Amino acid sequence: MSDKPALSVNVVSDVVCPWCFLGMRNLQLALADLRDIDVMVRWRPYQLDPTIPSEGLDRKAYMVQKFGSLERIEAAHDRLREMGTAAGISYHFAAIKVAPNTLDAHRVIRWAATAGEDVQNRLVERLFRLYFEEGQNIGDHAVLIEAARQADMDASLVETLLPTQADRDEVKAEVETAQRMGITGVPCFLLEGRYALMGAQPPRALSDAITKVSEAKEKGELENPQE
Repeated sequence: MSDKPALSVNVVSDVVCPWCFLGMRNLQLALADLRDIDVMVRWRPYQLDPTIPSEGLDRKAYMVQKFGSLERIEAAHDRLREMGTAAGISYHFAAIKVAPNTLDAHRVIRWAATAGEDVQNRLVERLFRLYFEEGQNIGDHAVLIEAARQADMDASLVETLLPTQADRDEVKAEVETAQRMGITGVPCFLLEGRYALMGAQPPRALSDAITKVSEAKEKGELENPQE
């Protein structure tokens, strides 16, 4: 058992959110500099648009309807590509043809949490890369099953469970819980279930916050907050 101080980070995100992909990468970079703290990362579901049908929608038409114009979309994509390059992400927005419903992706992410150490992190990263770098439809069951296999999950079990109702209601309930907590945008980083950082925070901001909360936890100040 590690003698390092332990701290939990719950990341509320959606796998079709480009800022969440950036947030994931920034968290990885932050954790690489925090070797003296044992940080347990858990991914929690959020759906930017749960009304998308299970078969998905044409992404280009969907984005224009949502954001108003191709020019506005491309300006946002340019900014993300620049920031992504600095973080080691190769956004390939033109390759994305389908805007998927992410409920099934979140179900698989939920199952990954009990599949072994770091499996959930590997799956989340693989789904982000499949969607944003390879243009794959992460609402497609075949894509999800293969992603699960690549993350060292039991792909046959995922294949069996996906067509069922398993954990659909549980994922929806978690999304509703996040909304009741006041989370209206993602990513949101919840440290020890008490402190929230909103948005794709830079690595330094994440590492500083984790360090401060860890120090407060070690001093017992989380259990007995100062007035």
